[in-house]
Amino acid sequence: MLLSLLAALGAATCYGVAAVLQGIAVQRAAPHGSGVDPRLLLRLLSEGTFVISVLLNLLGFALHVVALQELPLFLVQVVLAASVAVTAVLSVLVLHAHLSGRAWGAIAALTGGLGVLSGVAESSEAATRTGHGLELALLAVVVVVAVAGWFAGRLRGAPGGALLGLVAGTGFGLVAVSARLLPTGLAPSDVVRDPAVVVLVLAGLVAFLLYATAMQHSSVTLATATLVLTQTSVPAVLGLLLLGDGVRSGTAPFAVLGFVLALVGATALARFEHVVPDDAPVPAR
Repeated sequence: MLLSLLAALGAATCYGVAAVLQGIAVQRAAPHGSGVDPRLLLRLLSEGTFVISVLLNLLGFALHVVALQELPLFLVQVVLAASVAVTAVLSVLVLHAHLSGRAWGAIAALTGGLGVLSGVAESSEAATRTGHGLELALLAVVVVVAVAGWFAGRLRGAPGGALLGLVAGTGFGLVAVSARLLPTGLAPSDVVRDPAVVVLVLAGLVAFLLYATAMQHSSVTLATATLVLTQTSVPAVLGLLLLGDGVRSGTAPFAVLGFVLALVGATALARFEHVVPDDAPVPAR
């Protein structure tokens, strides 16, 4: 269980660094028109910082999958929410940003919540699959997420960015659930035919595009704060209800307290997750 927890922490670190680089690349890419534009991802690929962020996200995802083989979704997703703490600390060290006492308090709340959840979580085994009904249901949700994101992209300013962040977080949550459904020892020849892999790839692409669009519509901080809410809570609920996740006997109240404490800390901290100040000029390439 310790190695899985370390894998989750490694994933959070990769995601946190990637968020810094992705935010810089998105702010450099001038928006073309309004709404959700899939060509945004193609434009971002010309940014070296974005390419590095993609590689870091892939590494983080590999560690994410390792963690999900043993840890419950609610614990892994809360650990990943700690990536905002990684980004906040990096903003201090690299970008010389200033974090207020409230931000450091949010880091303490997030850390405390993680400590509580680590102590009460039970080890989880790979989900038992008796058919592909759940994967098909998740695929339908991916379609709903894509449609909801398209409508959210038509809203400008803070409302659009916030709604896009919520929808993107749901998409990333589906990625986590799909990763939990991956069977162990999956042969490379079976990867492209596994429904969970199809859901994972489609949900990841949709969520990645919506999150990048959210950062163009509003501030990086607003998009990330709303994304953290659904990215953490949606898979946590699905894991408890459908995938057999659980906590040690008699510790449910502590688990709820730890989860709420960590989620509130992560969401509050996302307000300070400045890749660059929202009103500052973007560095030239």
